[in-house]
Amino acid sequence: MTSISNRLQDILATIQSAKLVAHRTHPVNLLAVSKAQSTSAIREAYVAGQKLFGENYLQEALDKQSQLADLAIEWHFIGPIQSNKTQLIAQHFDWVHSVDRLKVAQRLNDARPNTLAPLQVCIQVNISNEESKSGVTQQELETLAKAISLMPQLKLRGLMAIPEPSTDNNKQRLQFKQVRECYDALLAKGFSLDTLSIGMSDDYPIAIEEGATIVRIGSALFGARQ
Repeated sequence: MTSISNRLQDILATIQSAKLVAHRTHPVNLLAVSKAQSTSAIREAYVAGQKLFGENYLQEALDKQSQLADLAIEWHFIGPIQSNKTQLIAQHFDWVHSVDRLKVAQRLNDARPNTLAPLQVCIQVNISNEESKSGVTQQELETLAKAISLMPQLKLRGLMAIPEPSTDNNKQRLQFKQVRECYDALLAKGFSLDTLSIGMSDDYPIAIEEGATIVRIGSALFGARQ
């Protein structure tokens, strides 16, 4: 059976290959999506060199953080955010990728302890306009970005998106390109951004070719969830 360590090295090699194909010189970070994975699997990935881990469910993440407190993990929250969960998210995570409305941003800002560095955040964009998916529309994006930029306990880093799944690589590429165009438009208007969180296990090489700086990889690293 292929170990997590071996899969990690394969993924990192694929990331470098995709960067070369697209002539990308900026760093591309691997975020290990560890939802529903055991703490032993997370620990194995950490020992192999992986330091960034993303969780979707708050209570599951808090339990893991407690059990893995001896590791210097950078924790990213990547799931939908309920308003009543913002305080704990603000207190226990380094990054949040899924900010999708002003109320959530304000609550995260207000709950972020002054003793911690500002919470690093990405705005989630619903690029495919799916009713079942979180995220702002392209029309709402600049207004929310302006508001977050004024919040002292948040640091706006960029955009995140989960495009509509498709086996059509051209469709996926187009959706990633649309997210990048939103990102570029904000840069052109003076926003200081450096993060494009797009691409998952099935499509991350295409996402990198279209400008991803963070790819969120779960099953390709840990294997299929039980």
